[in-house]
Amino acid sequence: MISLKNGLFYSKLVSIMIAVATIASCGTKEQQQSAPPDIPVVEAVQKDVPLYKEFIGQVYGEKDIPIRARVEGFLQGLHFNEGLKVTRGQLLYSIDPLPFQSRVNAEMSKVAEAQTMLVKAKSDLDRYIPLAKVNAVSKSDLDAAQAQYDATLSAVEAAKANLNSAEIELGYCKIYSPIEGIIGKTLAREGDFVGREPNPVILNTVSKTDNMRVTFFLTESEYLTLTRAFSEDIKKDYEGKLDQRDKAKLELILADGLTYEHTGSFDFIDRSIDATTGSILVQATFPNPDFILRPGLYGKVRINMETVKDGILVPQRCLMEIQGQYSVYVVKDDNTVESRQVITGPPIGDYVLITEGLSAGEKVVIDAIQKVRTGLLINPVTTEFVSRSQ
Repeated sequence: MISLKNGLFYSKLVSIMIAVATIASCGTKEQQQSAPPDIPVVEAVQKDVPLYKEFIGQVYGEKDIPIRARVEGFLQGLHFNEGLKVTRGQLLYSIDPLPFQSRVNAEMSKVAEAQTMLVKAKSDLDRYIPLAKVNAVSKSDLDAAQAQYDATLSAVEAAKANLNSAEIELGYCKIYSPIEGIIGKTLAREGDFVGREPNPVILNTVSKTDNMRVTFFLTESEYLTLTRAFSEDIKKDYEGKLDQRDKAKLELILADGLTYEHTGSFDFIDRSIDATTGSILVQATFPNPDFILRPGLYGKVRINMETVKDGILVPQRCLMEIQGQYSVYVVKDDNTVESRQVITGPPIGDYVLITEGLSAGEKVVIDAIQKVRTGLLINPVTTEFVSRSQ
């Protein structure tokens, strides 16, 4: 009997202990669940936001002068170093001058012959003039002598013109740089026959690179937007009243993704829209004091189309998209989360412009949007967002 009672006592004691442990465990879970989670948030930033648009452009020299062979012949010499600077008037190429020198000599002999004939015709005319005054010769003989002299004089002028043409062609055998700049790779070497297709006619190109031209194309709609944005400047530029310092400053993003350190300005907008492509040519000029830019480079011309006053910015990581509709989780004053639909503008680096739905200083959930829901009580932890695009 005593052992039975002891067994019942111990059984009841164990049951009570299990019940107490269960109640304590449930209380701990409730306490854990009641603690609001720490959620990272950022504040919506308000500031003036410049809106840019980028256009693919190609770089050209301020002047790109092709060096041509203006006469046919065998290339005799190259007098420059490829890829380096040349000066105005520097000898670049020489073509074998012997065929052209021979023609000059032949034309010189024709000039001498014509001048000899002119001397004879002048002598005959001088002899006939006094005889005609005393009727010793007929008037027709005098007229014939005068015509012979005039014809011989014209022959002398024609021979001199032919000689001058031959000397000009002989001069073309030496090709000089028309400007100071950087010369490229030669398209012909010593011994090549040049000056006649399919042989090289353009031997090289010299580029003036102190300033560089960048050309790009705008669609009709982009042109209209740009024209409206800069209507006053375009009007002044058309009238020749726009100062260089007042021109809109353009940025150039190079192929490595870096922004060129010098800003440029509009040079001109073409006269008309190309009917085949529906685009218009625009040219900008960028200074090149360090000679970083070279003809042929591609880059993006970035234009500040407008500036949004007091724009609202949030990191792009705060956004949620469902079927083209964007929303963010906003933390209210009581630290509960609210899903709010917003209207976005263009991205600004790692940020996005919010045109409707947010106010400056409101706290928005970032990087934890999968952990929250509308109505959830949280402990907002304000974090500083560091943009990688800056």
